[in-house]
Amino acid sequence: MTAAAQRIGIVGVGNMGGAMAERLLSQGWPVAVRDVDAAREHALAALGAVVCATPAELAARSDCVIVAVVDAAQTEAVLFGPDGIATTLAPERCVMLCPTIAPDCTEACAQRLTALGLHCIDAPMSGGPARARNGSMSLMVACSTAVFERHATLLGVLSGHVFRLGERIGDGARTKLVNNLLAGINLAAAAQAVLLAERLGLDAVRTLEVIEQSSGQSWIGSDRMHRALAGDVAVHAHTALLAKDTRLALDAAGAAGVRPTLGVAAASLFAQACAAGHASLDDSSLLDFLR
Repeated sequence: MTAAAQRIGIVGVGNMGGAMAERLLSQGWPVAVRDVDAAREHALAALGAVVCATPAELAARSDCVIVAVVDAAQTEAVLFGPDGIATTLAPERCVMLCPTIAPDCTEACAQRLTALGLHCIDAPMSGGPARARNGSMSLMVACSTAVFERHATLLGVLSGHVFRLGERIGDGARTKLVNNLLAGINLAAAAQAVLLAERLGLDAVRTLEVIEQSSGQSWIGSDRMHRALAGDVAVHAHTALLAKDTRLALDAAGAAGVRPTLGVAAASLFAQACAAGHASLDDSSLLDFLR
């Protein structure tokens, strides 16, 4: 089967999954989609995607299924539930796991898929919807060499930064948790720094411009704080996601005998923000929470 002939299914077409679907459609790939939000499905149908009623229906018409749901429970449901992907995906086809979940969950899913004669790519993503849409996001990929080579074209269309982490399934998930813990620390620090600038009577926007060209710069700090200061409340990434991801990272750290104190502080801050009603808001709202 040539790469160009591959039929791609995407389950979970939210901010990231939807952007990946748009990317593939723009490059002429056949795409089927399934989401609990019908409006998201309809938007992609207008671009040429085929909408499926269940993950099972989608899998039946796909050569590779990308799972881009939120958490481990949703991943389990769309893979192995009554109308799940595994019930109809043909042998030798592939599942690409993109959610940020615990490494042992990724490993367990891969083992169950392998037992059914299916292949698995552990491929968490990073970079945000805009970069997913233009194909410049990052993918952290762990899978067998044969599976990687078979799907290299697909991976290259989706990502301008494909990081090949080896063959051990779960290493993509581990790498993503390390990255997201640092992202959480950087965002928490940036929000606190901007708040300090405001309390010192500084122009916060100008201060952020200085930081961006100085030693305090971080990508997530710049991206989120510019939007927060502009009053942009559009949701690009829910606060609940960083709360989940930092918590998972701390669980992995604890299992490895490590206690990252800055990570503990950041995770606590995101948990507090969620408890205060920010869970469904964009994570840039952390500045408002601190205020």
